[in-house]
Amino acid sequence: MKLFIDSANLEHIREMADLGILAGVTTNPSLMAKEGKDVTSVLREIASLVDGPISGEVISLKADEMVEEGRHIAALHPNMVVKIPMIPEGIKAVKQLTEEGIRTNVTLVFTLSQALLACNAGATYISPFVGRLDDIQFDGIGLIEEIRDMIDVFGFNAEIISASIRNTKHIQDSIRAGAHIATVPYEILKKAFNHPLTDSGLKAFLEDHQKAFGK
Repeated sequence: MKLFIDSANLEHIREMADLGILAGVTTNPSLMAKEGKDVTSVLREIASLVDGPISGEVISLKADEMVEEGRHIAALHPNMVVKIPMIPEGIKAVKQLTEEGIRTNVTLVFTLSQALLACNAGATYISPFVGRLDDIQFDGIGLIEEIRDMIDVFGFNAEIISASIRNTKHIQDSIRAGAHIATVPYEILKKAFNHPLTDSGLKAFLEDHQKAFGK
């Protein structure tokens, strides 16, 4: 399973990219607003940091306007992907952009039927929101499993991006569920490195070395 970072913070993206673990980046209007910088400039800078798919999201609600935004986003860099909400006008825009050879990421997916609509429109990526489903007592990881089964059975080309990751267990469960990608916030990526037995084991190794060799 590939790892993306869900962020528009250039420092955080650079830090994780330098570790060699990132295959791509997802952003959204909320993340962009939090940074308070020009969206186009941020997307270009992200593309210079990570050599992989970079999702930039449209903010229009009409299909023709989404298509225009999508063309602009796609023109910023060859790695750009146009992120589009799971609404009827969005699916219409996905179809048009797909016909133009522009990659899309359908976001805010919460049901198997929504995923089917996105696949039929030609979406490159589908982003089910695991955490938000769990928040309302629905099985977010179960939805990942269902979508993966659908893609495998019917031969769709879309890849699943497990989104709205709230903890490291969501990452592990996404692996088991067959997600192609998990897009993970910076703080959760940091936590994924940690385990108390790793810490205690390293401490013991270094102490034994010190005792034996004095350095």
